[in-house]
Amino acid sequence: MIAAVKTLIKRFWPVMRLRTIIFGTLLFVAALPGISAIGLRVYENTLVRQTEAELIAQGAALVAATEARWPGSKMLSDLPPPQPKDGWLSKGKYSRSAKALPSRSFSSLSGQEENYRREPTTIDLSSTRVLAARAAGVQAGSADKIAQRVASEMTPVMLSTSRRTLASIQMIDQNGIVVAGFERGRSYAHIEEARSALAGQINTKLRRNGDYNPRYSFEWLSRASGLRLHHARPLRINGEIRGALLITRSPRVLFEGIYQDIGKIALGIAVIFAILIGITAIMARAIIRPIESLSRATRMMTAGRGRIPARPGLGVVEIRDLYDDYRSMAEAITRRSHYLRDFAASVSHEFKTPLTGIRGAIELLEDHGEQMSAEERQRFYDNMTGDADRLSALVGRLMELAKADMQITDADAKADVAEVIAGIADGFRSDDFTVLQQTSPALPPALAPPATIEAVTTTMLENSQQAGASQISIAAYADQGRIIVDYHDNGPGIADGDRDRIFDAFFTSKRGEGGTGLGLAIARSLVEASNGELIFVPSDEGAHFRLVLQAS
Repeated sequence: MIAAVKTLIKRFWPVMRLRTIIFGTLLFVAALPGISAIGLRVYENTLVRQTEAELIAQGAALVAATEARWPGSKMLSDLPPPQPKDGWLSKGKYSRSAKALPSRSFSSLSGQEENYRREPTTIDLSSTRVLAARAAGVQAGSADKIAQRVASEMTPVMLSTSRRTLASIQMIDQNGIVVAGFERGRSYAHIEEARSALAGQINTKLRRNGDYNPRYSFEWLSRASGLRLHHARPLRINGEIRGALLITRSPRVLFEGIYQDIGKIALGIAVIFAILIGITAIMARAIIRPIESLSRATRMMTAGRGRIPARPGLGVVEIRDLYDDYRSMAEAITRRSHYLRDFAASVSHEFKTPLTGIRGAIELLEDHGEQMSAEERQRFYDNMTGDADRLSALVGRLMELAKADMQITDADAKADVAEVIAGIADGFRSDDFTVLQQTSPALPPALAPPATIEAVTTTMLENSQQAGASQISIAAYADQGRIIVDYHDNGPGIADGDRDRIFDAFFTSKRGEGGTGLGLAIARSLVEASNGELIFVPSDEGAHFRLVLQAS
C-alpha cells in the first residue's frame, strides 16, 4: 500500500528547480501567520467568554444594588462585614491570592457561612445554539408598583453603567413587564432568557444581532460579529422572585485591532518579505550556485575536459562535503583513467611480442618450410607453442586482475590467518625451499576472505622461489586492532631502482622465466578490496613484504 502511494506521488510530482522549492518553502513559512488565522477562532471564543464574564460581573453588581433598595429586603450587606475564616482576607479586603481561588467560606457575626466563588461562563461559539434576534416586547397591563419605584431609583445607576460599558440594561417585574430601560411597559414574558430568569435561573443566550451593520470588510471571517450576548439574572427578595435584570451586549470586535494597527502590520509584512528575499539570495549563493557549478563541472568531465571546481565562498556543511566527495571521485576517476591508459599500452606491448614471434614463425614456415629440416621446423613449432603459452598465461592473469579490481568484499567475511597460511605453506615446502611460520597465540580472525590471504601468500612464495630464495619466514601477529603478516625471504632482494615499480602491472625481472608481472598487482588489488594494505618494507637482506588487515 505504501509503495503504491509512493509510486503514485512520484508519477505526478513536478520537477522543479531547487531555487523554486526553497522560495516556495520560505514563502509558505512567511505565510504561516496568515494560515494561523484559523487560531483566531479560539481567540475569538475567548473574547466572547470574556464579554460574558463582564456581563455576569456587571449583572451581579446591579442585581445586588437593586435587591438592597427593595423595600423589606434583608441583604447580607446590612449585616456586619464578614470576618476571614482561613486567613485569606485581610482587613475586609481581598488579598492578591484571593483572585486565584475559586471558592472560599466566610463566617459572619451571625454565625452563618457564605460561599465566595466565581460564576462560570457558559457560552461556546462551537457548541452553543444561536437563537434568532430577540423579538420586541408585547403589549402588557400594569407593572408591579414596588418594582416601578425601585426601577426609578436604579435608572440613574443603570444609565451611568450603560454609558461606560456600552451594554443595554433592562429591568422586568415578576410578570415580565419592563419597568426600566428600553421598551418600558411592554412584556418580555415570551422571551426565553426572561422566562428562565423569572424561574430563578441565571442564564446567558447567544442571539443574532438584528441591528448589525458590518464596519470592516473582513468581519465576515468572524463568527461573533453578527451576534449578541443576552444575560438574565433573577431579582430574589427574601427568597421570592420579584423580577429580573436583562443585560445585552455585542462581543468585542475581532478585527478592530487589526484595522487600528494596519500601518504596523503592513510594515511587518514588508520586513518579512525583505527578510525572505535576503534569505533566498543567501541560499542561492550558498547552495544553488555551487550545485550549478558542480553540475557544469560534471558535464565537462563527462566530455573529457573537466576540472575540479573550487569550494564555494559561503560555507555550507553539506555543500562542502559534496565538493570534497566530488574532488575525491574526480581524482579517483583520473587515476583510473591513467591506469586504464597505461594498462592498455602495457597489454598491447605484452601481447605484441609473442604475437609477432608467432606470426614470424608462421611466415617462415609458409615460405621456407619445405627447405627446412625436421629439427628446424620443430624449433619454430616450439617457439610458437611457447609464445601461445605466454599469451594464455597473460590472458589468465589479466582475468584474475580484472576480478581483483572489481571485487566487492563481503562485510561479514572472516579468515583464520594462521590456518590459511599453514595450508598454503605445506604445498610449497621441499628439500630446496623452507617455509617458517610464526603465529602469535590467540590471534583474532581477519576481516578478509580466506581466498585473499591465499592469493597473497601464494604470490609471495612463488616470487621467493623464482628469485632463488631457499627460505622464507612468515610471521603473523596482532597490533592495535590490525592483523599484520610479514613475508621475509633470504633471496637476493629487490634492486633499489625497481622498488617503486614492483606493484605496477606487467613489471617483472623474470620475463624470461615466464613471469607476467601481474602477481603483485593482483595481490594488492585483492587486499585493497578488503580495506587492507600490501606494502614493501626495505630490508638489507632478501625481500620483505607486509600484509595489513583489519582484525574482527
